[in-house]
Amino acid sequence: MELNNVQKSQMIRKRMIIGAVTAIIASVLAFLNVKKSRTKRPKIVRQPYVNRDSLREANIDSVLYCGDSHCLGQIRMRPSAFFSFCNILVERGLLSKRKQMSVKEQVLIFLYLLGHNVRFRDVGGSFFRSTWTIHCYFHIVLQAILRLYPYLVNPPGTHMQPEIQNNPRFFPWFEDFIGAIDGTHVRASVPIEMQERFRGRKDKTTQNVLATVDFDLKFTYVLAGWEGSAHDSRVLGDALRKGFKVPEGKYYLADAGYGDRKGFMPLFRRVRYHLKEYTDNPPENEKELFNLRHSSLRMCIERAFGVLKKRFRVLDAEPFWSYETQVDVVIACCVIHNYLRGVDPNDAITREADLEVETHDIRKSLTQKKILEETKECVKKRNSIALAMWNAYKKHRTN
Repeated sequence: MELNNVQKSQMIRKRMIIGAVTAIIASVLAFLNVKKSRTKRPKIVRQPYVNRDSLREANIDSVLYCGDSHCLGQIRMRPSAFFSFCNILVERGLLSKRKQMSVKEQVLIFLYLLGHNVRFRDVGGSFFRSTWTIHCYFHIVLQAILRLYPYLVNPPGTHMQPEIQNNPRFFPWFEDFIGAIDGTHVRASVPIEMQERFRGRKDKTTQNVLATVDFDLKFTYVLAGWEGSAHDSRVLGDALRKGFKVPEGKYYLADAGYGDRKGFMPLFRRVRYHLKEYTDNPPENEKELFNLRHSSLRMCIERAFGVLKKRFRVLDAEPFWSYETQVDVVIACCVIHNYLRGVDPNDAITREADLEVETHDIRKSLTQKKILEETKECVKKRNSIALAMWNAYKKHRTN
């Protein structure tokens, strides 16, 4: 019996040894197979360490220090205007240097996004920043620029504007006019259930933006956020309820959509105005002459809208952020536009936009507008201007 136990223990040890050896052999074979398979794969060459801070700074410098034209193409303003704009934001306490990002980089990224309508991830890749970082600083700069609105978008004064006073075609006939008013449509992105309300003149969804400009192409009032299907007169009514006012005795140049309100002077309806003063087809009466000069002077607002959309491509492309942000972006673009009118009014973008406006007839036939009843005061004022202007015009033609 004792012998049998010894034999059994020996057999158990032998089996354990065999099992251990088998496991070792299996492990060795597995290791060799893995090593063999790895040798067949292409080797991954490790890249050298990338100094992101250095590359980021080099990217910023390449935008700001490679010439005015290059900078204008990248961030839609020249370097001198850019640095001055950054200083304004810092001096007013609206932006400050953060641990992660300088003021210069914050503003540059913001302007690049507005100028080219690129995604946050695309800009993040160029500046070695995360999408979340770009998103956060975009909104920080946006809110800072919106707080500049009271400083840069000012109501017009009651004094006569030089563009009228120094031009015999407009003075003294338009001495009480302080600017022009109109609406423009800006691309909008809204939920499907809201899209029908936002389809305006075109098939695309838009927001209707009301604005007034002076004759220096500066915005003096901006109301954004109305759906594209809203009529201009309805948007104006909302603006008046929110505090928009016309100084007593003053007028805005307007189209037929605003003709039923005091302070807004439209053209004569159903009267031609696609003509020239000194050609073979001159105006034939006081109404035609008034319409001609009215439309010529009112081109200031079309020019302002043209420059705005030429500079900020984000306004002509489908946005990818919330609708509240889309509204804020429109106002921010107008604020920056006014700043640039003060420091760099004749840059290449402005000249290009003016050329496009001059070569493209943007005026619409008045018969296509909704005819609204005008106030007696505006009718009387307009008729007296037209008659006095016509008498002076005939006198000048006969001399």
